[in-house]
Amino acid sequence: MGAYQAIAPKYLIRASFTVDGVVEKSDVIGALFGQTEGLFGPDLDLHELQKTGRIGRIEIELESRKDKTSGVITVPCSLDKPVASLLAAVIESVDRVGPCAAKVKLDKIEDIREKRREEIIGRAKAILHKWVIEETPTIDQVAEEISKAIIPSDVVAFGPERLAAGPEVGKSPSIIIVEGRADVINLLRAGVKNAIACEGTNVSDTVVKLSKGAKEVTALLDGDRGGDIILEALLRIAKVEYVARAPQGREVEELSPKDVLRILDQRIPVSELQREKVHGRQRRSVRAEEAEVPKPAVSVPDALMASISELQGSLEAVVFDSDLNVLEKMPVSELAAKLQKIENTHTIVFDGVITQRLVDVAEERGVKRIIGDRISGVAKRPVDIELLTVSDIRGSAKSS
Repeated sequence: MGAYQAIAPKYLIRASFTVDGVVEKSDVIGALFGQTEGLFGPDLDLHELQKTGRIGRIEIELESRKDKTSGVITVPCSLDKPVASLLAAVIESVDRVGPCAAKVKLDKIEDIREKRREEIIGRAKAILHKWVIEETPTIDQVAEEISKAIIPSDVVAFGPERLAAGPEVGKSPSIIIVEGRADVINLLRAGVKNAIACEGTNVSDTVVKLSKGAKEVTALLDGDRGGDIILEALLRIAKVEYVARAPQGREVEELSPKDVLRILDQRIPVSELQREKVHGRQRRSVRAEEAEVPKPAVSVPDALMASISELQGSLEAVVFDSDLNVLEKMPVSELAAKLQKIENTHTIVFDGVITQRLVDVAEERGVKRIIGDRISGVAKRPVDIELLTVSDIRGSAKSS
């Protein structure tokens, strides 16, 4: 049969045969090579096809019974379909094996690649099924993953006293001193990670040392008598530059993240707080007189009065042009940022505190009037801007 090369077959030609006599496998092989040789030239010669690797080893299965032999011929090949079909017909043309009459009949030409494709597809399905089961998260897993985005970072224990603190309190250039662990957790919900709890009216050495080593220190305290006491203690022994307080009667741990950020944005410099304390007695001494002699109210257009009334308790702001047309309405927390992009602003009315930051931005944008709930921390008042509180004004005629 000669040497042959290993091939990667595309098809298997299967043919059944019967022989009128007892023969061996070598007889059948010899008949195949002998009777097909030269029928269609060298291109279809079995010897040449094996040498060039276009057909593989020809397998013969047979058995003999009562002077008859039957069996199956299997020929693997990598030929194109037309040539493979021609080869099958050539094999089927064999009519003798040795001296005995024979008959060969094609059973089928099997596409090995199709079978392999089916096996691969079946395996791919099994892989995908396992992958989906093992890798696709359940709705509970997805919900847990999403919830991690709003769960605050872990509270750390800071200093020898193991005070509750945010994870960045030791490396942040600024710190926020609060009263207790619940306050630290609430600030973490708002994304503030540099808070530390003094945990009582006796301010610890850790808080004192930390405050003196930081570039900027803010005290954020409850709006009650306990907050007053802790603030007095902090101002005596620690370095505090700014003070922020929860609304009267409320605690820091009760505030929403939005309120926490708003209150921190409206913090008051300690220097201003101390000035108010120094002049407190004088202000209290004249309150009776002020009650008897009302402060003259400032007249503003009725359109602004209506806006003031509408905004009370809303934490929103309205920006007007010089003709009192509304340019934009927004949350108070976005006012300073958005104001820098609004053109032709004349008057701002909002439910919040007029701060130095807002005044500075307004001056840059050419604003002429700001009306807020109160004024706090404004040390530099531009001469071109009228700063008014709700208690300063009353309705008037139409002019602006």
